[in-house]
Amino acid sequence: MAGQKIQRQTGVALWRQIADRIRTSINHGDFDETGMVPPETALALQFGVNRHTIRSALAALAQEGIVRAVQGRGTLIERKERLSFPISRRTRFSQGIGDQVRETRSILLASGEEAASSELARQLKIKTGAPLVRLETLGHADQRPVSRATSWFPAERFGDIAEIYRAMGSITKAFKELGVPDYVRVVTEITATHADEGDLTDLQLSPGAIVLVAQALNADLDNVPVQYSISRFAADRVRFTVEN
Repeated sequence: MAGQKIQRQTGVALWRQIADRIRTSINHGDFDETGMVPPETALALQFGVNRHTIRSALAALAQEGIVRAVQGRGTLIERKERLSFPISRRTRFSQGIGDQVRETRSILLASGEEAASSELARQLKIKTGAPLVRLETLGHADQRPVSRATSWFPAERFGDIAEIYRAMGSITKAFKELGVPDYVRVVTEITATHADEGDLTDLQLSPGAIVLVAQALNADLDNVPVQYSISRFAADRVRFTVEN
């Protein structure tokens, strides 16, 4: 199993470290032959911990949807294909994965107003210090959290977008209500990093998980920027495809 060493005095609970090791091994295909995670006794011996710690690790992975306990058999690895998320001129969360799942849902976690930093002002082509509306959102696919995003909008034009989004659960629909019937993706930059505390909570991940970070700028059809966003996707649930 990849990365067996457990750090005992790092401040990270042992069960969280073990969950990360098991998840990594699953992603590497270490258990493809059986389709099962090794028995609790074997894992306890391997990691040098008691079975209660192993159970906590497996419970965390079950919450993520990676494994499932089967009475009389053990712990089954769930064979869930990653969702294909297209990056194109008209990138939309619900439309992008809508034909791969039964249901998509987006919720508003928080909202507020802030002054544009120099970087946000550069992206949105406004003055530094100009008022922005900030939305913190969470996207689900079949009741499973897939992405969390922070988006900024010029407040002069989109001052009511938080309430409209809260009611409609869609940036696209909120834009239409505010006089933007269509918009396009100007640029997307994608990087990968380890999940932070917000990712662990909102995306229901365990420490060590990897997230894909997409920084994106959208503009209306007159090429005026309308939204800058930083979205974080669970890497074991989503893969990006770039469409020409």
